[in-house]
Amino acid sequence: MSEVYEARRARLRERCSAGGSQAALVSRPANVRYLAGAAPHEAVLLLGKTEDMLVCVSPPESRPTEGRPDEALRIQALPGSGGDPSVAAAGLAAAQGADALAVEEHHLTVTRHRAIRSVVPRLRLTDLGGAVEQLRVVKDEEEISCLRIGAEIADQALGELLESILVGRTERHLALELERRLVDHGADGPAFATSVATGPNSGRRAHRPTDRRVEEGDFLSVCLGATYRGYRCEIGRTFVIGTSPADWQIELYDLVFAAQRAGRESLAPGAAYRDVDRAARQVLDSAGCTEGLAPLTGHGVGLEIDEDPQLAPAAMGKLDACVPVTVEPGVHLPGRGGVRIDDTLVVRPEADGGPELLTITTKELLAL
Repeated sequence: MSEVYEARRARLRERCSAGGSQAALVSRPANVRYLAGAAPHEAVLLLGKTEDMLVCVSPPESRPTEGRPDEALRIQALPGSGGDPSVAAAGLAAAQGADALAVEEHHLTVTRHRAIRSVVPRLRLTDLGGAVEQLRVVKDEEEISCLRIGAEIADQALGELLESILVGRTERHLALELERRLVDHGADGPAFATSVATGPNSGRRAHRPTDRRVEEGDFLSVCLGATYRGYRCEIGRTFVIGTSPADWQIELYDLVFAAQRAGRESLAPGAAYRDVDRAARQVLDSAGCTEGLAPLTGHGVGLEIDEDPQLAPAAMGKLDACVPVTVEPGVHLPGRGGVRIDDTLVVRPEADGGPELLTITTKELLAL
């Protein structure tokens, strides 16, 4: 993997050089892990003029779920305790002869920015912006493999839960059980806080589980994800509990399913982000479901659960191949409940079979 990280750092170095900076300080943890293989607590990555370094508060511990630092990187642990890796890295950049340092202003605190200026006042600070995040959008096949395994784990955990007795159990209990099952099946942990919503809570985006108990006739909406080797996927499904669905439940489910299918089918290299959103949103709009819709239809996933691109009405840009995204429309009817259907897919050209579906749990409206 060392050559992979070296290639990523080389691409970032080219961007920095084009912007007039001879060195870069990467402090956002997901970006550090992407470029260095691991992101120990408070560690930063210095792309130096003569040498790259992972600057840490203390020597990193060997924790496989948190990744392993690239062997080609020099690890610089701060002496004693209480030092600031960002300030130390800026000093190392100046010692290597750099006169300009690109920093992640969207992540670096004002306090640290001021500390760097006071320690190395002659070092010109520039904004690295979202350069690393942009590099992370398109995934290589190793990254996609991690997402695929994470999706398999999430599918397995969800499938096992659906085979158990659900009536009478609380949303909170079911969410905790799902997260335990994720770890049992090999996940680093949940990709985000698991959402289980029943009855009038169902269909709500990012619903926090409560002590409400599952009742017969409820809609049950579940949204969960697994983290595997740092990569995070997402799946959401809606079911009916204990009885045949009511007519209104079937109609609402079919509507959301049609919207989700339209969004999935629009995923292709070259498709505009907002066109994917429009494909799903138009289905809901045409049925009169215009209030309370989510601000976006989906988003990128990877080392973070919510990455670029954003599939939203005003989003600018077009999809590339090998970009993993979610498609997750939903409708919530206040006081009644609702439906969410959420998949993680990888954008692929039509010649390769079109979008690759990673989360394969059935989308049939099941009565559990």
